[in-house]
Amino acid sequence: VAVGTGTVVDKKGIQKYQQGIRDRAANRIKGGEILRVEAHPIPEHPRPWRVKDRATLIGDAAGYVTKCSGEGIYFAAKSGRMCAESIVARSEQGTRMIDDRDLFDYINAFDAKYGPTYIVLDLLQKLFYTSDAARESFVDLCEEKYVQQVTFDSYLYKTVQGNNPIGDVALLGKTLSSLYKNNTTKPAPMRELV
Repeated sequence: VAVGTGTVVDKKGIQKYQQGIRDRAANRIKGGEILRVEAHPIPEHPRPWRVKDRATLIGDAAGYVTKCSGEGIYFAAKSGRMCAESIVARSEQGTRMIDDRDLFDYINAFDAKYGPTYIVLDLLQKLFYTSDAARESFVDLCEEKYVQQVTFDSYLYKTVQGNNPIGDVALLGKTLSSLYKNNTTKPAPMRELV
């Protein structure tokens, strides 16, 4: 069994979270052997610079992993393709040497298409991944059909979807009420794994 563990709040406490998973699943993994424990940071922020001279970063190296979901394969492939297409076009089919200004075409096109997705997911993470009460509010919102549809469409098309002002206002009200409720009431006890 391979278990991924991540945190954006307490990066130094990752071992505590990993031990918590082992403790909760103890009766299911009894007698098992831990073969390897390793950790790697997920580059979830586009890098401040992605072009230097005639070199550019794509995929994970450029920080094209989305927050919340950790999705990176699509953006790695897409950024590689966009970069290659930009190089072919700007080099005039290989008859001219490109420079850093040419590579910024790919960066600008990628940011224009996918930048809003990274901004929205960053905001969601900052709002809902900061405390247990906020995470419970996020779970509450995931029960909403509108949230499920927008989430599905956004994952499918890899860009922020929605654009229903009435649904967005209703979601804002639900978000605020859920945050209030979960920050002012005692949380339910944690379920035991059986």
